[in-house]
Amino acid sequence: MQLDRLFDIPRHQLALYPKADAIATKENGAWRSYSIQEVIELSERIAWGLMKLGVGPGDTVAICSGNRSEWCLVDQAILRIGAVTVPIYPTSSREDYSFILDHAGVKVCFSANADIHAKALQPGGDRHYFTFDRVDGARHWAEVGQLGEPGSAAQLREYEGRVRSSDLATIIYTSGTTGRPKGVMLTHGNVLSNVEASMTRFPVDSSAKAISFLPLSHIYERMLMYLYMRAGVSIYFQESLEDLGDRIREVAPDVFTAVPRLLEKIYDKIVAKGEALTGVKRKLFFWALELGLQYDVHGRSAWYNMRLALARKLIFSKWKAALGGKVRIVASGSAALQPRLARVFNAAGIPVMEGYGLTESSPVISVNDCRNDGLRFGSVGRPIPGVQVRIAPDGEILARGPNIMVGYFKEEELTHQAIDEEGWLHTGDIGELDADGFLRITDRKKEIFKTSGGKYVAPQVLENRLKESRFIEQVMVIGENQKFPAALIVPSFEFLKDYCQRKGISFESREQVIADKRIVDRLFREVQEAGSDLGQWEQVKKIALMAAEWTIEGGELTPSMKLRRKPILAKYADVVGSIYTGA
Repeated sequence: MQLDRLFDIPRHQLALYPKADAIATKENGAWRSYSIQEVIELSERIAWGLMKLGVGPGDTVAICSGNRSEWCLVDQAILRIGAVTVPIYPTSSREDYSFILDHAGVKVCFSANADIHAKALQPGGDRHYFTFDRVDGARHWAEVGQLGEPGSAAQLREYEGRVRSSDLATIIYTSGTTGRPKGVMLTHGNVLSNVEASMTRFPVDSSAKAISFLPLSHIYERMLMYLYMRAGVSIYFQESLEDLGDRIREVAPDVFTAVPRLLEKIYDKIVAKGEALTGVKRKLFFWALELGLQYDVHGRSAWYNMRLALARKLIFSKWKAALGGKVRIVASGSAALQPRLARVFNAAGIPVMEGYGLTESSPVISVNDCRNDGLRFGSVGRPIPGVQVRIAPDGEILARGPNIMVGYFKEEELTHQAIDEEGWLHTGDIGELDADGFLRITDRKKEIFKTSGGKYVAPQVLENRLKESRFIEQVMVIGENQKFPAALIVPSFEFLKDYCQRKGISFESREQVIADKRIVDRLFREVQEAGSDLGQWEQVKKIALMAAEWTIEGGELTPSMKLRRKPILAKYADVVGSIYTGA
């Protein structure tokens, strides 16, 4: 079956993998599954209702929700009309909601719950608002499916027939690290090309289950939702991260996606449990852990492999059980993954495959593959089929292929800045391609700064090393136009509590403990060790500890968990000032 449009995918699944649990969400304490036949029928009825509300080809419809079945069903309905899906992160600010809904000219807006509906709602105008949860005073999304009229089916068939691969499927607003959101325009063909190419790197088939919890508002998880459907993988949506561990054990997924911070937290929890062990069990745990940290893609000695087999049986099997026991692949993206985490998870028999991409590239540019000698720790894999990568003279990564966006919505100048005349997307990332074709990311072009001494510093190099420390939760290296680099650090307070207890140091509050010179000195030692092999001009000379974690809601992180450097510098201007004035 020819797949030219994203709404062709469910029909493809129906023909080849007619699953009873194509998608599922936990509702009222039980999993509610939808067969692929139901997905097709429900999306058709929703499409009829949207048409009655005045939605036609090229019109925009917003989905503002965490991951749940309704997201998938409404998205399919929008696409079938030839309309355009505009996803908005549930955590976005009221100001961003107002800007995006107006900028995109949204006709109908679906919100998950009362809180999101309150942010999205703009009194007056002719926009229609619906909610997935039942909310007092709001129209429930089930109403949309009841609005269709005789003749709707024929009209929908006509609309579907008009849709081409080159037609716009979605506008995704990226918050970026500064400025107002930009609308990335992706066609059906952009995303479908990425689905087809990425499938060659995913060792899953129609027997598999996936749990989907990273935001569908981001193209990363959304492209994989289409990929799962294309491959016949059952998708179990999970809206909240609060009970994620329980849901993972229930679903026992074969595949899921993660960001490095989540993997770091899983690792830290595992190590904390190991610390709590005593005697032989504790020694065995840390013996296995140290063995895992030595793991190499191309294997080691027979003696090492024999010990690893024992470690997997005695220790690492429990790690796998905590993730449901069946994981065949974990795809990691959005930020740099510490190589030690990739090593230890792969050693444990949990294949973590790091990849790289941007919203502007639908998103995958490259990804590792645990098969066919396709994995290198510290790399983001080889480019996927059909995507070309080259390194510009200044080190910037350029990408070209069928996955590259049409451009930024209503932003022609910005589009020309991002995509050159030869069709190369300028990613803004600095990297290198090794002799085997593996891509390595070394920094962000715009985040490299120059000290007052004229020396360039790449902050992510040291930040990625520092995040390996169990003492450090979040870190940002600063120093543009200053005499030396410094670091703002949010400690791992959970680990600090245990450390203080062991060392007899008082821990009364976060504010008190970060003011304790013993703690500051201990953290600074971590910083010095991490940067010991860097040039003198790159080494951090001072640190400041923060009592509060950086969050999306606080404005310090983007919805994809990247540092918003300028807002952080502005928020902590007094702290930064004191670092460089010696106050």
